[in-house]
Amino acid sequence: MKTNIQITETIASFANESESTWISEQKALTGKALALAFVKAPRFISKKIIDGGVFNGWTLDQIVRLNLLTQLDQANIDLLFETAEMQEAVALTKALSYLENPATYLLRATDAVRSNMGPVFDAIAFGNTYPKDYFSEAAWNQLVLKCIFNDKAIHQIIGLDARANQELANTLSDFAHERWSAGRRVPSQVWRLVPKFMNESLQADIEKLAQSEIPRDVLAANLVIQEVQNPGSTQGLWQELELPEPIYTA
Repeated sequence: MKTNIQITETIASFANESESTWISEQKALTGKALALAFVKAPRFISKKIIDGGVFNGWTLDQIVRLNLLTQLDQANIDLLFETAEMQEAVALTKALSYLENPATYLLRATDAVRSNMGPVFDAIAFGNTYPKDYFSEAAWNQLVLKCIFNDKAIHQIIGLDARANQELANTLSDFAHERWSAGRRVPSQVWRLVPKFMNESLQADIEKLAQSEIPRDVLAANLVIQEVQNPGSTQGLWQELELPEPIYTA
């Protein structure tokens, strides 16, 4: 499989001699012994950051753990989920799309969205194709809204624009009203979710946004108006609003 080749090539590019030796020694293991190797991996594998390629931003120990997971059956993977400490849960969550029959892990993925452990939530929310491919609209909206409620940078969500929907746009409007009533605001880039779903309430929101004293909000309003008038014309133009601002850190 292409993914297995990419995993192998990534490990070969970043692992040193002792790490490569340990990885090779695990190939003979199966079942619970292989699952135990997943748990022990950080003792033998560094957290070197992968720079470039399919797994850009992963750490080497996460890639090695993914390699082990692709050789495990579902029963042992489920056991790992049940007993995982935080970094194990992060590795498991990042790996979901690469496992056999990914749809069978939907409950695990939605549990990660509800997690109170920030790194586990980030592992499902950012740079992970699983939500885009397998989440229902309701589960997808919960993921995006949790990011917005917690002032996280939503542009790191894969499929953000493609899976925008009317219910999400309406909820965003309600949320903005609550924030405005409290003298607060929402990150300017979240308005990228509304151009396809404009209604009277959202139109009023954009008009209010256009009168803001904050340049980023004015830019967001202008981009929404442009996208409504000429769909597809703002592709790439939201990047300026992806930069960190005081309300969140990208």
